[in-house]
Amino acid sequence: MDAKTVLKYSEDQGAKFISVRFTDLVGAWHHLTFPIHELDEGSFEDGFGFDASSLRGWASIHESDMLLVPDPVRMWMDPFSEEPTLCLVANAVDPITKEGYGLDPRSVAQRAESYLKFTGVGDTVYFGPEAEFFVFDGVRFNNDQNGAGYSIESDEGHWLSGRESDDERGPNLGYRIRAKEGYVPVTPADSLSDLRSEIALTLERCGITVECHHHEVATAGQCEIDFRFSTMLGTADNLQLFKYIVRNTAYQYGKTATFMPKPIFGDNGSGMHCHQSIWKSEKPLFAGDGYAGLSDLARYYIGGLLRHAAAIVAFAAPTTNSYKRLVPGFEAPVNLAYSARNRSAAIRIPMFSTNPKLKRLEFRPPDPSCNPYLAFSAMLMAGLDGIQNRLDPGEPLDKDIYDLSPEQLKDVPSLPGSLDESLNALERDHDFLLKGDVFTPQLIDRWITYKREREITPLRMRPHPLEFAMYYDI
Repeated sequence: MDAKTVLKYSEDQGAKFISVRFTDLVGAWHHLTFPIHELDEGSFEDGFGFDASSLRGWASIHESDMLLVPDPVRMWMDPFSEEPTLCLVANAVDPITKEGYGLDPRSVAQRAESYLKFTGVGDTVYFGPEAEFFVFDGVRFNNDQNGAGYSIESDEGHWLSGRESDDERGPNLGYRIRAKEGYVPVTPADSLSDLRSEIALTLERCGITVECHHHEVATAGQCEIDFRFSTMLGTADNLQLFKYIVRNTAYQYGKTATFMPKPIFGDNGSGMHCHQSIWKSEKPLFAGDGYAGLSDLARYYIGGLLRHAAAIVAFAAPTTNSYKRLVPGFEAPVNLAYSARNRSAAIRIPMFSTNPKLKRLEFRPPDPSCNPYLAFSAMLMAGLDGIQNRLDPGEPLDKDIYDLSPEQLKDVPSLPGSLDESLNALERDHDFLLKGDVFTPQLIDRWITYKREREITPLRMRPHPLEFAMYYDI
């Protein structure tokens, strides 16, 4: 793709506007919209000026002028705009140096891919995430000085099994999913099949190949839609578009979608298992004759992921809510080990096929609240560090974790139990991220500061509704 191709596509589609999309530090998509006559070949070098001072975690007021430089490699027509609107993904670029802004997540991912080639280990890394999400009929939440609470509305939730018929909702037809029994049922229990099909068709129109969709384990509308893997940068772009299409399609159906990892107590949370593999000269490097068909290079990559896992999850499981999913003893992938079978291990080796091209590993702790550009880059950098230092991952964990004695379990390290602990780990262990100037000290410091000041401290200071139940009469 080049600028001429984009302009020709825009003309053929009758675009009247261009939406230039970019991602803030936390991971949210933003955009500026311009009349289509403002787009020309020079836009892909000169960019569009914008003020970055009001974005979460980004520039301070004295360095707020930035450029958005579109990348011609990814374009699509917005399926939700009334007027024909061409969409492009952009990098935030420093207007003085003309280099990617140090806090721009997409620029981090580009530098990570460049660093992979620089090392000579490989020339391409592929990522395939499985981003789970919930679709609710409605949600209410409040956090006031004198009260706080939330309420989820889902006609699929098993807690409505005793609801009486009423004029607004109609009769109670009784098909509801019990807690932890929502994995791949058919309709009418799966009430969201048509919605997921609509999402899948929209994804295809926007250039994302869908492989499968189904209901997930939890009650109240937990879903999964799997899409085709791509390069690390391409997959991060696709994941941002995926979340946009899921949210907006649900909104059109009068529903609300969330990628919050643990919105429902006592049921499964939403993870984002990340499949990954490195290739060189169109040859897969993870296939070999070792354990589970792995090469030594793949084992060293695993060694790097396990060595740096506590720091990685500061980016890959980046919310306080993430650690309500990552709880030991509930089949959560918290054990820092690898296995071809054990889904409570942090790394699983899929065994569906013996085709070397399909050999990959699956890092299971991430969840879909993450910024994919930063999370994917952190995983790649950890894996490369493992390869460069030939880090042995040890023996696989193929035993049932629930059958292990306390004596055996003490030798299996675990992920941090909170966002605060993961940030502490990142503070101690981030040199591997700084190689090749992929991450900058400024970004790591800004990330840690933002998370502590804007997320951890406010939650720590606020009384929790459950505390009233436990302590009000103490």
